[in-house]
Amino acid sequence: MQAFEHRLQQEQQQRQDQGLERCLSTVQAAGQGKIVSNRHAFLNLAGNDYLGLGGNQELVAEFYKNLAPENCFELYGPGSGASRLMTGNHTGYQTLETKLAALYGTEKALIFNSGYHANIGLLPALAGKDDLIIADKLCHASLIDGMRLCRAKIIRYPHLDYDCIEGLLGKYRESRKTIFIVSESIFSMDGDCADVALLTRLKEQYNAVLYLDEAHAVGVRGKQGLGLAEEQGVMEQVDLLVGTFGKAWAGQGAFVACNKTIYDHLINTVRSLIFTTALPMVNVHWLNFLLPKIAAMAEQRKTLLHNARLLRKGLLEQGLVSEGDSQIVPVLIGEAHRAAAVAEQLRKQGYWINAIRPPTVPQGSSRLRLSVTLDCTPEDLTRLPQIIAETAAAL
Repeated sequence: MQAFEHRLQQEQQQRQDQGLERCLSTVQAAGQGKIVSNRHAFLNLAGNDYLGLGGNQELVAEFYKNLAPENCFELYGPGSGASRLMTGNHTGYQTLETKLAALYGTEKALIFNSGYHANIGLLPALAGKDDLIIADKLCHASLIDGMRLCRAKIIRYPHLDYDCIEGLLGKYRESRKTIFIVSESIFSMDGDCADVALLTRLKEQYNAVLYLDEAHAVGVRGKQGLGLAEEQGVMEQVDLLVGTFGKAWAGQGAFVACNKTIYDHLINTVRSLIFTTALPMVNVHWLNFLLPKIAAMAEQRKTLLHNARLLRKGLLEQGLVSEGDSQIVPVLIGEAHRAAAVAEQLRKQGYWINAIRPPTVPQGSSRLRLSVTLDCTPEDLTRLPQIIAETAAAL
């Protein structure tokens, strides 16, 4: 045990020397886009509560106003007690899955405990040893981990390189039973968007299966907030559309929208569904409560994107970012130590901003990841680019 602990201490020291050490910061939500840490308030630019629903006190009060002794277990129970295939499949699940399937125009929707649960479970359950997965190189870690659990051959193509995708489809179409194209719609670290319409055309041309992770698009893109596939008019052509509830939905969990054949296979084979305790009733009831509200928030989505464009415009003028069009705005710093130092100085000025470092992003591409939410005012976003530029220049 002593030798083992010594090895871990050495590895931790190496992380410190490289500027890659991570620690847990205790924070408390304060509403209106603010968080409190060590008795100091910050504007939160690191979270994913894009529509500000999690910090909306009136909305939370509305949710709990119907809490009563007769429904406290059915709707507000704190636990489920078992997996969904045992006794955890409470009625809120059926309500939510039915409504999601209707919104997405699919036969079925299946809920998971998190986006990570979905992404590490779906591909291993669907892709066999005679199949091929071609995935964007910048896919989220959960998708990478899911692919590692597969028996299928895996090829990761250069980011958003559609010519490469088509070349791989042409090369392997005859030799592989099924080919899965895997991509995010809005990429979590770069904030850039996939051409989902082109991906659907390629998958149909080569008879492939399209797996689209819409984690950062659900709630914020499309007329009803269904994601980038809805916005680009190709939602019905996506075979496996994954969305999460932990971001714009301000809840917990994830879902996949798919057809009944896939659904039936999944509930019999996905280990991250079968072998985990179901979500508590209160969580699923919150999601059912939010669903019609989010679908109707078209104006809020327009405001969010307008504010994100305002921030990006200011950062472009400072030479700090590249072109893009989402609520995720990365400011590339480069070296990990420097990115951490810039983030620390910005916190001293009241902005809760995190440095994103390897292995989350490639070596040499450490960055500040700015998440714009509805709680960020235009005044906040107008002055921030100059503050970041001055802070970075001083370090």
